[in-house]
Amino acid sequence: MFQNLSDRLQGIFKNLTGKGRLSEADVDAAMREIRLALLEADVNFQVVKSFVAAVRERAVGAEVTASLTPGQTVVGIVLDEMTSLLGGSNARLTMSSRVPNVIMLVGLQGSGKTTACGKLANLLRKEGRRPLMVACDVYRPAAIDQLEALGRELDIPVYRGQGSDPVHIAAEGVKQAVATMRDVVIVDTAGRLHIDEEMMDEAARIKSAVRPDQVIMVVDAMTGQDAVTAASVFAERVDFDGVLISKLDGDARGGAALSVKSVTGKPIIFASVGEKLDALEPFHPDRMAKRILGMGDVVTLIEKAQETLDEQAVTEAEERLRKGDLTLDDFLGQLRQIKKMGGIASLLQMMPGAGRMKGAVPEVDERQLDRIAAIIQSMTAEERSKPQVINGSRRERIATGAGVTVFDVNQLLKQFAQTRKLVKQFQKQGGGKGRGKFGLPPGMQPPFGM
Repeated sequence: MFQNLSDRLQGIFKNLTGKGRLSEADVDAAMREIRLALLEADVNFQVVKSFVAAVRERAVGAEVTASLTPGQTVVGIVLDEMTSLLGGSNARLTMSSRVPNVIMLVGLQGSGKTTACGKLANLLRKEGRRPLMVACDVYRPAAIDQLEALGRELDIPVYRGQGSDPVHIAAEGVKQAVATMRDVVIVDTAGRLHIDEEMMDEAARIKSAVRPDQVIMVVDAMTGQDAVTAASVFAERVDFDGVLISKLDGDARGGAALSVKSVTGKPIIFASVGEKLDALEPFHPDRMAKRILGMGDVVTLIEKAQETLDEQAVTEAEERLRKGDLTLDDFLGQLRQIKKMGGIASLLQMMPGAGRMKGAVPEVDERQLDRIAAIIQSMTAEERSKPQVINGSRRERIATGAGVTVFDVNQLLKQFAQTRKLVKQFQKQGGGKGRGKFGLPPGMQPPFGM
């Protein structure tokens, strides 16, 4: 989402860090560029004004003039202020000792509340909770059916109640949670296309009926300042506790995420970073600021790896790697791990300096990974472990089974042979002692051909 803003800021920083000294005129020129970059990213005008003023005040002071690397110091100042702009420290979902805890989701229609309800329930279950989702959107066609479909996919119960009174359904949903020993209730409320008195009154009545421990507003990152305006009104009328920002993986400019904390005073608690039901993560202002400034997010990358990697499979693969005995099964396993972690594009965004590699590294077509997996899965166990037995007729059979051409199969086998050769050379040079291929930590190996 922040790609354009990130590119603009990195270009500005490149000019700054190339200078041994920075004059006040240099700082002012950089601040003008930063102001334009933020406005183009649809950040609230008052937020931009305050942000640039705070950066400039520190950038023209002794902190920079006394520095041996003034450009890097300015970058550090921008990072600090960007982190503060996004909320400073990461806010957490506050769970009380009350059973069940009640979480109420509010927001405009189309913001992604129903999907966010499923994602949040899935996240809480991973933390050991037993959630129940309550469908209170009785107005939008198929909204309740959508939530029930998500519930079936996740194997998490959904209470739809009787009648068309959302306040009554919400209250009965809490009673159902008590009766079925569920410790968290997530109430999916109705939205409107625009803020109106009826919606605000209904949200206030539901809040009064169920007395939620947390009220979370779902904000669509794709709607820019409209989302921030809506959040401001909700903050006044419903007094929500935090924000779940949806569609943060989209291609919008990202102004809503950068503005909402300053405008509403409410922190971003969660960020939805994909369409899958496990694509919800706690929002960390410092990590997001580093991503925006092109510094990567290694901590999140490591956390994703720890969450998704099969330790036993990694250990076995590492042992084969040290022996130079790489198989196509190993590669298939790596592809599956990459898919679990969000795909190549998502991982590259977390790599430090990924923005500077633009142009040097070709764009990755995620569908190509699926084609490669299909080719490997069309092979027999013997062919995966000993690709040298794959002759012409076998290649034709594999291509037909995978729905690709023989040329695609040949390309994969060629890449695999080159990688195997590289691994063996690496082993001869003494690599692999406590480190993985190319000196990376075990379990974090790049698949060949990427």
